[in-house]
Amino acid sequence: MTAGALVRGLGLLAATAMVVGDVIGTGVFLKARVMTCNVGTPIGVILVWVVGGLLSLAGALTYAELAAMMPEAGGEYVFIREAYGRVWGFLYGWTRFFVATTGGLAGLAAGFAIFLNIASGGRLAAQGLVTIVAAGAVVIVTLVNCAQITVGGRIASFMAALKVTLVAGVGLGAFLLARGDWAHYAMTAAGSACDGVPASARGGLAGFGAAMLGAMWSYNGWNEVTYVGGEIKDPERNLPRAIIGGIAIIATLYIFANAAYFFVFSPLEVADIPISSSVATEVVARFLGAGTGGVMAAALAMSVFGSLQVVSLVSARIPYAMARDGLFFGALSRLSPRTHVPVLALLAQGAWTVVLVYSGSYDTLTDYAIFAVLIFVTLATASVFVFRRRHAGPPGIYRTIGYPVVPIVFMVVAGAIVVNTLVATPGRALAGVGLMLAGLPFYWYWSRSIPTDH
Repeated sequence: MTAGALVRGLGLLAATAMVVGDVIGTGVFLKARVMTCNVGTPIGVILVWVVGGLLSLAGALTYAELAAMMPEAGGEYVFIREAYGRVWGFLYGWTRFFVATTGGLAGLAAGFAIFLNIASGGRLAAQGLVTIVAAGAVVIVTLVNCAQITVGGRIASFMAALKVTLVAGVGLGAFLLARGDWAHYAMTAAGSACDGVPASARGGLAGFGAAMLGAMWSYNGWNEVTYVGGEIKDPERNLPRAIIGGIAIIATLYIFANAAYFFVFSPLEVADIPISSSVATEVVARFLGAGTGGVMAAALAMSVFGSLQVVSLVSARIPYAMARDGLFFGALSRLSPRTHVPVLALLAQGAWTVVLVYSGSYDTLTDYAIFAVLIFVTLATASVFVFRRRHAGPPGIYRTIGYPVVPIVFMVVAGAIVVNTLVATPGRALAGVGLMLAGLPFYWYWSRSIPTDH
């Protein structure tokens, strides 16, 4: 392997597909029940999805400017490094590689194996193969992503098309084939036991806030296409279009699917759906017939696998970018002379993910890391003000629509979530900060060899 250059092989369609493929996982299929318990009415649930989409769009509009200004491998890592210095960029990359990204990948792989086990009628669990299948999924996507970036882009486009078809198909099937009633929209979930949903998260501002967390989790990932900024054609134009267009597609699908759920079921029925099932599965059973749970589980496994492939592909660019800056293992800065992708960074990321899969610690680690990640997202959003103050940027570059209100709104919401996390779960929040700060000795070690004018 040599240090070569990344290839700009991703067009607008592939970049948009990466946004859609990264974001659409299981949230749109699984969150409706809890959200209904949180806010009580169909209109309230749909409003949460609309607000969540608008907030994500506010972030996307801001990130689009940053991505167009600095279309480099690493995305957020580059924004934070250039705005606040190498140490903050390193701590972001450290947290992402060792905890947040690899923990998230391990969680996706586990989810894929669980849904595949359901689709197989429990055969995988009976043979003790669930963890092996999860690890195998990580290995497969890692090896696939070692191919040329155009191959990864085509796979992401295909999987995104399947996801869009799946979500739209559930919605269309519900409206056209199932027996529904528009009167459901005037009803409430009052009287439901809402298993697993605490009373403190039902109704009022607290309930709306709890539902918003579910929505924002379901919208999470739109920013990760910036990690492959160095491999997108005409990035100054295509990155903003991909980020904004992807969010628009996702929000439309989410709202449409949830509108369909409440056309088929009353809010009380939605709230009473067992935790072991999902609203989407029950809706599909209404127009395809009973016994379709395995089909829906297979579809969910496909959706999760698509997210796993995209997240694996884009996230490996962070350790690659850090290594090029001399702030990580030097070998990870090398590109394959044949495919021009950071194969060693992909393999290292995959290996650590497999370790987390077998350790079973990924859920705990990601719970801890989310606090630190939210801080970094807020910092990255705020960097648009830093760069605007420093320089005007290239002429004709995309500028954040609604600046400065749009980035401020996103920062305020992200900041509020950070504060709420600190107040509600201080132990987890401080553990997240501890995991982040644990990288400082390693930063000191690697940064010793970097010239001061680097």
